[in-house]
Amino acid sequence: MSRAFVKDADEKGEAPPERPVSAQRNLVTPEGLAAIEAELAHAHDAVLAAGDDADAKALAERDLRYWTARRGNAELVPPHAAGEDVRFGATVTVERADGRRQTFRIVGEDEADPAHGTISHVSPLARAMLGKEAGDVVRVGDGDVEIVAIA
Repeated sequence: MSRAFVKDADEKGEAPPERPVSAQRNLVTPEGLAAIEAELAHAHDAVLAAGDDADAKALAERDLRYWTARRGNAELVPPHAAGEDVRFGATVTVERADGRRQTFRIVGEDEADPAHGTISHVSPLARAMLGKEAGDVVRVGDGDVEIVAIA
């Protein structure tokens, strides 16, 4: 967020906008829960470090509220045991029509990062794959993908 926006909002007597909390179930892996707890600790430290800086304090307090809410509604899902169907926490390899193979782990919303191989359980691809087995073909967007491996 630009400093100019924060200053402008402060001059108008407005607080920075809240970070929206998803209405979806907050399923998390053990790593995801640890990341939420680290963010919560970081936000708490940022509030203390802000001192008299009203802008920094407002942003830190907003983040603290967000991570407190996410920790409060987190539902820890035990690690996925290799099985026959796609579930939360599974690592799934798909093959696209053009022959490309991609591997993703299905995780919680806050820990999802497709560029690093993780997708949210509420993403269209994950939703299409949940409950399916290796060999199944699922429709995603305008194309189909085949599930070739589940770990």
